[in-house]
Amino acid sequence: MASEDVAKSKSLRVALIASGRTVREYSMFLHRLLVGLADESVAVALVCPSLYNVASSFTGTAEVISHPVFDLPLMGRFNIRLLTERLGKFKPTVLHCLCESSALLTAHLARRLDLPYVLTVNSLQKHTSSLAVSSPHCVRITTPAKSIADNLTGLFPDCAELIEQVNMGTFAAETGGCFSRPSRLATIVMAHSSGKVDEFENVFSVVRHLLIDGYEFMMVVTVDGRVERQLWKLLAALDLLPVVTLVPRLMPWRLVATAGDIFIRPRPNNAFDPLLLEVMSAGTAVAGCRGGVDDLIVENQTAAVFNPDDELSIMRTLQRLLGRREFACQLARSAREYVRENYTVSGMISAMFGVYGKVQG
Repeated sequence: MASEDVAKSKSLRVALIASGRTVREYSMFLHRLLVGLADESVAVALVCPSLYNVASSFTGTAEVISHPVFDLPLMGRFNIRLLTERLGKFKPTVLHCLCESSALLTAHLARRLDLPYVLTVNSLQKHTSSLAVSSPHCVRITTPAKSIADNLTGLFPDCAELIEQVNMGTFAAETGGCFSRPSRLATIVMAHSSGKVDEFENVFSVVRHLLIDGYEFMMVVTVDGRVERQLWKLLAALDLLPVVTLVPRLMPWRLVATAGDIFIRPRPNNAFDPLLLEVMSAGTAVAGCRGGVDDLIVENQTAAVFNPDDELSIMRTLQRLLGRREFACQLARSAREYVRENYTVSGMISAMFGVYGKVQG
């Protein structure tokens, strides 16, 4: 880093505003961003809900500021005042809102502290009122996917010049996990954050038919606790309890990703899916569907694509991956290379420094 860049990084003081969803769903991205900023000697404060014990897990040298302090009715203004005072003592030069659900809070803080802020949008927006953007304090809007950037440009044409794509970064494995041990029973991993059990039914029905047809495999499904009981009932009705294991989504994603030979994303997702990125980086073959934020789903390059509403389409895709292991391994290698070329941690940190540099002028 040039001496001028070093001076800029040392004068940079970033307050990251993280919602509970950011801490849960984007924990690996948050961890890598914090480590990258620490490596460049940037002072960082992390604002997040107090119920997440992030201080002991991945914040490094970041100052952790809990918000809200009092999660009680009628305490909103008092919590904002406490947060403003804490941030005032930290003296940030820029605020960075890591999730659109914290956009209103960040806009309010930016006005009170008279600071510029960066807004990261991770999901497709349905209408203009769904996103709070404070002008002139919001000086950059970043997205992890082109589909989200295009969506925002369509909804907020006046903000088009502020929108910038910054890919999330990960570390691609040197070797792939897909069928790396031929003697081991094939493992299929599926994850979906929706609370709707019926969105799993087509896949489970196909799984049942595959077992009847003689395919041998085990299946691991990461689930939200809200639907776990309903899923157990569905699995029992389909006689899949001996084959399918349910695990909570709180488990480390990297462990889930590397446990499988095949990963299924059963439905389109309207938010960027960091788990899908981790799965591809681990060298697991992906079966997924187009729609929503599907930038990572490139047919026959990063994923085998199926129609989620067509059981025959799902069946053919899984038969292809289970029955043609060479094809599955090649698909996994191609996806891993795609991630290595486009989603590096160094690229993410460099891009974010570029964004912060534009904010500070």
